[in-house]
Amino acid sequence: MEKKVKLRRFFPGSNSAYGFCSFFNQIADPKTSRTYIIKGGPGSGKSTFMNKIGKEMQKQGLAVEYHHCATDHVSLDGLVVPDLKIAFIDGNSPHVVDPCYPGATGEIIHFGQFWDEAGIRKNKSSVIRLNAEAKRLFNQSYKVLAAARMYLQALENYENIEGVLDQGSWNDLALQLMEEILFTKNPKGLPGKTRRLFVSAISPAGTINFLASLVAGLDKVYILQGDNGAAKDKLLKRMADAACMSGFNIEAYHCAFDPHRIDHLIIPELSTAIINSKEPHCFSIPGAGQEINTAVFTKLSPSLQEEKQLLHKKFQAILSQAIFFLAKAKSRRDELEKLYIPNIDFAGIDQLREKTVERILDS
Repeated sequence: MEKKVKLRRFFPGSNSAYGFCSFFNQIADPKTSRTYIIKGGPGSGKSTFMNKIGKEMQKQGLAVEYHHCATDHVSLDGLVVPDLKIAFIDGNSPHVVDPCYPGATGEIIHFGQFWDEAGIRKNKSSVIRLNAEAKRLFNQSYKVLAAARMYLQALENYENIEGVLDQGSWNDLALQLMEEILFTKNPKGLPGKTRRLFVSAISPAGTINFLASLVAGLDKVYILQGDNGAAKDKLLKRMADAACMSGFNIEAYHCAFDPHRIDHLIIPELSTAIINSKEPHCFSIPGAGQEINTAVFTKLSPSLQEEKQLLHKKFQAILSQAIFFLAKAKSRRDELEKLYIPNIDFAGIDQLREKTVERILDS
């Protein structure tokens, strides 16, 4: 029977209003003893390779981090086994990764050795065409997301109207959270470090999040409910700064739409999370967690509320258009994979995986 172990799921990359944003350099901890960078073409089995190794580590009773692809949330871009200090990373475009210290702590796994190159060359023109078409469609989606960002900014302008936002209540909330979470602990003298990732994605399948895996097992979970984007961002940045100044290492989970913003914060040493529950990643834990309704900090007249609803509908419509282009781009990627799959020695990859697992467990 498979042991129940701690599983966490993230996205190291994001399809954002600023194009593709990568935190792939945050997958592996600097103290990771071995990082395997996997190089190979589409459909060559990189995700399956990592997923099967992850399942094997679970059977060994080890905690596992699965880092998912923002363009295909069921596929993996990375795998980490924290207890063994081992990481696997997909090193292909658009998130090209190479070992920091080749041979010392980093190793490249070449899936190209399992290709039938002659078979792939027969489809050369189709491979080039599909790659170009996928790239064009991704660029279209990023341009549309950039347009959606203007509507989001227009929505948040209502927070700047005099008398709408109760800034004093936001300041009180920040101080209250610092008091409850941080100020009862002893400062450590040295500033803490920040690990940055995404836990949500704008994907071809729509908006996806793994928030449930993020908070599972934590002692305290504060959930900020309410539609106050800019104010929540400022609050979370204050909390992140205060936690680091107190010497705690933190995990900052950035907004998939606007990576300049922090959406969620975890302080592992304190087993505490602050979660921003806001469309499209509304979140609640029935019977658990402390929910804070920030909507009471905002007062909008009926006419302003009507304006805001109109802009919100426009934002949703444009976001849907961006997802449409992402879905078309993925369909081109899927066609591309079908050209590679018949020309790959998957039995050889399975043998390599088995040997890799043996190496990891014997080291």
